[in-house]
Amino acid sequence: MVRPPARPDGRAPGATARQGQPNQRGRTAAGAAAGAAAGAAGAAGATRTPEPTPAPAPPPDPQPSVGSVTNLPLPRFAALRSDEVNLRAGPGTRFPIEWTYQRRELPVEITREFELWRRIRDPEGTEGWVHQSTLMGRRSAIVRGAPSSETALRRRPEADSPPVARLRPGVVVRLRQCELRSAWCEAQAGEYRGYILRSEVWGVSADEEVK
Repeated sequence: MVRPPARPDGRAPGATARQGQPNQRGRTAAGAAAGAAAGAAGAAGATRTPEPTPAPAPPPDPQPSVGSVTNLPLPRFAALRSDEVNLRAGPGTRFPIEWTYQRRELPVEITREFELWRRIRDPEGTEGWVHQSTLMGRRSAIVRGAPSSETALRRRPEADSPPVARLRPGVVVRLRQCELRSAWCEAQAGEYRGYILRSEVWGVSADEEVK
């Protein structure tokens, strides 16, 4: 039986957002208190001016269909190249690190490109930017399901084929081949090799071909 690590998403245990930028308030608590007192004193004879109606937020940028750097399709899947990959708030080292992934071959989805940086989405939906050198094209997928469930890796791409292994949610498998529009993918988990349904993993689209 192949079992997952403690964190299926591959993030460092206890990882939190880092404070990478100075405080933007620009004044101390004492100054704020003095300012509040002065404002209260002058408010007695003041006429309140109605606040303007805020302008509506602009709509989000549409999802591009191809990368601006590689011209490859977007979104597309890739995998983490090493056991330490920093997820940043923006495309550059000047942006703070939000997470550090510690799981090689964790599948991710590339959604944007900017120079040498790629915006990714992980299996839990968290998004951020990583350097393109931390990604690889070799494909993987992560087993989905309830915490106590198991997914069969079968000998043949058939629902009644005997299992060669039973995989717990969070196990990362290497995708060896997915035929176009087939419901099954040939996959490998450790020393076990067999077939798994696309619908039981995250890291491959419904009708994608993987060679």
